[in-house]
Amino acid sequence: MTTVERTSKTYTISLPPDLASKAEMLARRDSRTMSELFREAFRTYYAKQARETLEEINRYAATRNPYGYTEADVPRLIREVRREISVPKRPAKRPGKRLGKRS
Repeated sequence: MTTVERTSKTYTISLPPDLASKAEMLARRDSRTMSELFREAFRTYYAKQARETLEEINRYAATRNPYGYTEADVPRLIREVRREISVPKRPAKRPGKRLGKRS
């Protein structure tokens, strides 16, 4: 006798009676099994969480570029910063004592 492995995992959940009645009513109304109903509920919940995470990241990212720089601005900004921090020229040599004869 061969055994067939399940491709899904089974969970047991408990719901309060009023929520269980609503879930059963939705499953009947939509011609779904309870498993299908809960899979869809989880997918919806997961997508909502992902959207909220992306929105949070976008809000943070918006604070990181308050001047609205674009990729096209990068070469110009690099040149400006390099100009600001460039090595200063050497000071002119101070006149000192000359050695040797004057003509």
